[in-house]
Amino acid sequence: MVRRSERGLPLAAMEKILRKAGAARVSDSAKVALKQALEDLGKDLASKAVTFSKHAGRRTVMRDDVKLSLKKE
Repeated sequence: MVRRSERGLPLAAMEKILRKAGAARVSDSAKVALKQALEDLGKDLASKAVTFSKHAGRRTVMRDDVKLSLKKE
């Protein structure tokens, strides 16, 4: 059984994002693909943000750490 905290982003949110982007219809596989892509991107950004906070001598990740993680290298 998968715990709620391990489920990740809800598929309904993926459909909402795709519809707001202009999709008239959204397949289940498209929802799953977007979910995986966003989770992967989120993990990468979060990891970078943690690195920035540690570099600054903090244990708390701040908004600016996240913003820095979004900047292109």
